[in-house]
Amino acid sequence: MNDAKTLVMNFAQLRRGDVETVGGKNASLGEMIHALTPKGILVPPGFATTADAFRDYLLANDLNDRIAAALDALADGRTTLQKTGQLIRDMILAGAWPEDTRAAIIAEYQALSEAAGEPDIPVAVRSSATAEDLPDASFAGQQETFLNVIGESAVMDACRRCYASLFTDRAISYRQIQGFSHMQVALSVGVQQMVRADTGGSGVMFSIDTESGFPDAVLINAAWGLGENVVQGAVDPDEYEVFKPFLADEGKSPILEKNLGAKEIKMIHDRDGTPRNVPTSKAERAAFVLSDAEILTLARQAKVIEEHYGCAMDMEWARDGKTGTLYIVQARPETVQSRADVGALKSYTVTDPGETLVTGLSVGNAAVAGRVCMIERAADIDRFVDGSVLVTSTTDPDWVPIMKRAAAIVTDHGGRTSHAAIVSRELGLPAVVGCGHATHLLHDGQDVTVSCAGGEEGVITEGISEIKVQEETLDDLPQVKTRIMLNLANPSAALRWWRLPVDGVGLARMEFVINNAVQVHPMALLNFEKISDEDTRDRIEALTAGYDHKPDYFVDHLARGLSRIAAFCYPKPVIVRMSDFKTNEYADLLGGRDFEPDEENPMIGFRGASRYYSDHYRDGFALECQAIARLRGQMGFDNVIMMIPFCRTPEEADNVLAVMKENGLERGKDGLQVYVMCEIPTNVVRATEFAERFDGFSIGSNDLTQLTLGIDRDSDALAGLFREDDPAVLWMIENVIKAAHKAGRKVGFCGQAPSNDPAYAQTLVSLGIDSISVTPDSFVSVLRNVAKAE
Repeated sequence: MNDAKTLVMNFAQLRRGDVETVGGKNASLGEMIHALTPKGILVPPGFATTADAFRDYLLANDLNDRIAAALDALADGRTTLQKTGQLIRDMILAGAWPEDTRAAIIAEYQALSEAAGEPDIPVAVRSSATAEDLPDASFAGQQETFLNVIGESAVMDACRRCYASLFTDRAISYRQIQGFSHMQVALSVGVQQMVRADTGGSGVMFSIDTESGFPDAVLINAAWGLGENVVQGAVDPDEYEVFKPFLADEGKSPILEKNLGAKEIKMIHDRDGTPRNVPTSKAERAAFVLSDAEILTLARQAKVIEEHYGCAMDMEWARDGKTGTLYIVQARPETVQSRADVGALKSYTVTDPGETLVTGLSVGNAAVAGRVCMIERAADIDRFVDGSVLVTSTTDPDWVPIMKRAAAIVTDHGGRTSHAAIVSRELGLPAVVGCGHATHLLHDGQDVTVSCAGGEEGVITEGISEIKVQEETLDDLPQVKTRIMLNLANPSAALRWWRLPVDGVGLARMEFVINNAVQVHPMALLNFEKISDEDTRDRIEALTAGYDHKPDYFVDHLARGLSRIAAFCYPKPVIVRMSDFKTNEYADLLGGRDFEPDEENPMIGFRGASRYYSDHYRDGFALECQAIARLRGQMGFDNVIMMIPFCRTPEEADNVLAVMKENGLERGKDGLQVYVMCEIPTNVVRATEFAERFDGFSIGSNDLTQLTLGIDRDSDALAGLFREDDPAVLWMIENVIKAAHKAGRKVGFCGQAPSNDPAYAQTLVSLGIDSISVTPDSFVSVLRNVAKAE
């Protein structure tokens, strides 16, 4: 037997190099208490049993040979996984504690209680395998955790049950998958003072974007009560994302995203102290768990922890309901995105998808088609059909053996940090989580297509659709003088392109963000009482719940939506085109029909610059300006350039610039640049005058072609005549480039033509274009075409 000092160690004695002694989880807790407490990271105190204590327990109860024999029988196929696991667990649970180990654990528990100033404090008792939480293998959730354990006898019992959990069916199976020897893995037990999160909140946090691997983001999930529901995916949590580089500036609030989760249940302590789930109140479901200040505090802590460990981290946090104090209760290296292949980029396209059946949060960016296998209880997992789409309410570590045999995973509950999401990423499977009612809307044996290719929303559609996969190699890309930028509209998909060596965003379409993230016409928010349709009023009330001043909803959601586009390539320029809906499109926004005129030809009607200074929309444009001001100022994205669309005359430009100045956006002040779309022949004819008012031009080839040739770009009958390479259109492009360059202004091109036609890209280079902005999927091919042309 060893002396007590090596059987139990206080967290304060531990360092991250002690993985072989106390496992990765406990070694990390000790490391943080030692190194990061002075930096403001609060970790609840506790202690850990050592690997030697575990081995002593097995030796004292003559278990080594008996366990080895049981595992040999499993390996030889003489028994089942279930029988083997139960047999070994029963052996361990029937064992007696060696006296020195028992005494050491009780002494540390008593000391922990005394330090807290109360007898028999509640503790969390967690397993920490010596092969767990290593950078090359995530064993998260494979062993048991017991919460709110009170008293010496209960602590000893929980420690014994942790030992037994080293041989749960899922843990045995997972070690087989990862190639770890069962008998070489030991188990340490961490005993940690409980945070009263049952009356507060808790969740999971990553110092990296879990879907794209974008390294400059912190992702936080949060729910009411104890954190097990978030980890296991039993609850749909709030989700927040923060831009890491701006966290050092206390004056900035770089929260990129705030999504309200359903949070229908929370885990609390029952009267006898055992954890149980109860429904949340309507007020709790309608409220965010964390305030903006708490979101930023946690994100800063994630940054400190990541910098200390030198790698992306996966953390668990808890907020004490009595004191409001935020604690970090676990930290481990992130094991999926940090090891992803950065040399290649795959993009998936579902062609001709069927009817949308279910939507949820996407995990990954792939798409697959297959047949549904509905499994609603862990007891039924034996009936899973290999290669099927697993549809279930939620998953836990018991499900891993069948998850690795699935083509895709769909769950009713859970967020991006739930068990189903984490395991799906590890296995490289597309998953759609938090769908709400997938188990009710889909049925066993149904053919479906599961797509995570469209950004944050994952979609399950009817039938087997064709899926195209395009793989681009990012190694050895050529260097070019012409700047190659991206056209982006969907904020939820923006971060996935961070690995592309782009020169910025040449066109970010504000109207797409308004349509998807805001959904409401700005004038309807400013004049809510004038909305005539009662159902529309109810829908707007639901969307703006929590906002005392409805226009703030517009500014908030627009600024955050655009921030994800501004973040992925910061500090490179991001050119945001102000809203360019036509009147019929504005009317389709919630409440829009009460504020938009009917026009015979909206394409050349009341659109673009003419709206911004008109009494009919001037106040709506003011909200757009407020969103840009917040984006550039409070959030910190000073790389954002404004662009004015459909500006018919220089005099109209003066009017727009004056309205912008009234709303705190003055060209040249605080580095603000303003561009103009070149899409009307007058923009070319009077280019010198426009150049006096704007910092650059961006050629919109669709409208410029339409208005130069006099062709409705949406007319099927005239489609054959609509050519962006028509000599007249090319003359327009050539002459605006000459005039702009003469005035010292840059000219970019943001139409679709160079994405579709390599020859067109080469023509633009020959005309002296400064930048070409293309769709992400065509970036690499256009870059290579430009290199050839140069």
